[in-house]
Amino acid sequence: MKQIAGARRLWGGATAAVFLGLIALAPPTETTLEPTTEPTTEPTTEPTMSTALPTQSVIDTLPPDGGEEFNRLIHEQSPYLLQHARNPVDWYPWGDEAFARARDLGRPLFLSIGYSTCHWCHVMEHESFEDPEVAALLNELFVCVKVDREERPDIDAVYMAVAQVMTGGGGWPLTVVLTPDKKPFFSATYIPKHGVYGRPGMMELLPAVDRAWREDREGVLASADKVTGFLDQLNDGGDGTPLEPALQAKAHGNLSGRFDPVFGGFGKAPKFPSPHQLSFLLRRWSREGDPRALEMVETTLRNMRRGGLFDHLGYGFHRYSTDARWLVPHFEKMLYDQALLALAYLETYQVTRDPFYADTAEEIFTYVLRDMTSAEGAFYSAEDADSEGVEGLFYVWTADEIREALDEDTATLFLSTYGVTELGNYAEEATGHRSGHNILHLQRPLDEAARRQGVEPTELHRRLSEARQLLLERRDGRIRPLRDDKVLTDWNGLMIAALSRAAVVLDQPRYADAARRAADFCLRELRDDEGRLLKRYRNGSAGLPAHLDDHAFLAWGLLELYEATFETRYLAESVALTDRMLDHFADDERGGFFLTADDGETLLVRTREAYDGAMPSGNSVAAANLARLARITGEPRYATAADGVFRSFSTSAERGPEHFAYLLMAADFAAGPTHEVVVAGVEGDPSTEAMLGALRRPFLPHKVVLFREGSADAPPIARIAPFTGAQRPVDGQATAYVCREQACEAPTTDVSHMLGLLGWEDEGESDRAIPGNASIR
Repeated sequence: MKQIAGARRLWGGATAAVFLGLIALAPPTETTLEPTTEPTTEPTTEPTMSTALPTQSVIDTLPPDGGEEFNRLIHEQSPYLLQHARNPVDWYPWGDEAFARARDLGRPLFLSIGYSTCHWCHVMEHESFEDPEVAALLNELFVCVKVDREERPDIDAVYMAVAQVMTGGGGWPLTVVLTPDKKPFFSATYIPKHGVYGRPGMMELLPAVDRAWREDREGVLASADKVTGFLDQLNDGGDGTPLEPALQAKAHGNLSGRFDPVFGGFGKAPKFPSPHQLSFLLRRWSREGDPRALEMVETTLRNMRRGGLFDHLGYGFHRYSTDARWLVPHFEKMLYDQALLALAYLETYQVTRDPFYADTAEEIFTYVLRDMTSAEGAFYSAEDADSEGVEGLFYVWTADEIREALDEDTATLFLSTYGVTELGNYAEEATGHRSGHNILHLQRPLDEAARRQGVEPTELHRRLSEARQLLLERRDGRIRPLRDDKVLTDWNGLMIAALSRAAVVLDQPRYADAARRAADFCLRELRDDEGRLLKRYRNGSAGLPAHLDDHAFLAWGLLELYEATFETRYLAESVALTDRMLDHFADDERGGFFLTADDGETLLVRTREAYDGAMPSGNSVAAANLARLARITGEPRYATAADGVFRSFSTSAERGPEHFAYLLMAADFAAGPTHEVVVAGVEGDPSTEAMLGALRRPFLPHKVVLFREGSADAPPIARIAPFTGAQRPVDGQATAYVCREQACEAPTTDVSHMLGLLGWEDEGESDRAIPGNASIR
């Protein structure tokens, strides 16, 4: 009823009558649906682009409209757009040409937004966009535009807000009908060819929208103006009040109230990993010593790793679970999930010293470095859920397939441990029919599984490892899901941050090397001739203006890489990116940052958001970076800008603070007290390495660490952090200068004393953080 009432307020007269019926679609979305296609097993070959595209040299000879075989999308770089290049729909990429064509013809635009690994985007393509009847209607009545939401999050943010205003929900594929001046007047998500359950399909909907456009143009334009005006209201900032410390406890309490004590996670199905909420809880545990906070984190991380959400053969996590126990995932794998989950597992390892968490993080990196890394060292975006048009087909197994690959005893052991049954555990959603396909998962911890099967844990682990390798080799012969091989600046920033943190926490230089290669790639290839950051790289070509997230996430990755390598150039680049972000993205009136630059494309609104979705928001990460840089550089303007973010979104955060977890983490750091630690020493010197190594082990999220090389009067770090210029080694030994809120203790050459000043009791490898210690409160 609220949705209808809202529609009646936005739309009036005859137009409302037309569109209220269309809104009743209440379409399913990418974020809520389970797999609906029963897996089958077919002969396999190497993976190819589903559209079987020609080589670039052939593409270069095609006319701008794609010619007879293709449409205009054939000239794009986005794998998502290229998936649609052979559709009979006369697609345009987003741009002036499409809007000029719509004005010339007097037609509305049919805007379709999705991404390459979106299962329901594939379904809608097969049902509608590949269908000649639907394509004929679209080409006759509309100018059709395709957008990759990963390349253009600015467009997606505006029109997703439209969907939420008009329908009360959203998801992908996102469908919006626009006037030629980009104003929306209809929105839906997935739409089948023909109507079902009383809901119209494309064949019913398209003529109805066209009829409203032709017969009630004035009403349609008026309703589009009202929707656009409502978007302006949604983009309003807060009232400038501080972000209250009480929101930390409120968010903690809200998460605790929604926590599933059996399987972990928050709420019921579907369940999302939300690793930034887990990192928030770790900081609450560090501050308050509440065992419930740590319990929620550990229960969630353990069950996710044991469930079908995790790929037990090739490693890495799938997007999210369609059920409450993490068994049945949507099978796509996203780079950002790998990065953020790795960070959560690494931090939990720091807190608990339980190798389970370190091992899981390393398994994630094994997957990313093997399957998601380019020859130049940059990271690809995602792997699809579908292969051969079937979701999950690449990952599921029958009991017989496993018996064929393993000897009898090992197969029996594997089937029991990984929950494989003859009937299968992967049911077709609509009918509940089980076809014998199984999602591998651990029904219980391996130690318990070993006891039940009368096998020593080490022996079980060895045999399962061998079996997994054999099955992985067998699986590699199947048709792989499509890999989205575009390199995104923001997502690469996240993985650089995760690998850099792994190098520190696990003391593994190889992860720093991988992070360094990716960072150097981004800094070299993803900038234009004027040094401005770019969004996307693919096939040797970089392009598209960068957004807030690109600047904030890459700056974060470079901050982490500096603390992993202490190469000052990465810190300098992080500072430069942050300064450029302040110059071009800051909202000088309300605080915080816009998603788009001040000299970027003009859309209906310049969106600003701090709400955490699958990734933390650009505003939240920007605030965290600014708070850290304020401590690192001593520059008050960074602290002022961070405070502007907190004030700008304080009102929004009050309504649901658990959805602003990363913003609260940034505010927690900014509120202090924090420690600034400068280690003055010589690279490679044993005492210096011992002191730096000691700082790697503890979970102390309220600190920054700088390295001051040697005794020279003007070391490179002093250009960024001038106060380090006077902080030299004492008596030729590595020396720690521990400061709290810019007030420094006497320098010390004793590692234990240094850790004590940070509120950490050094008890060797078995030590744990001291939650609630007054020195870090």
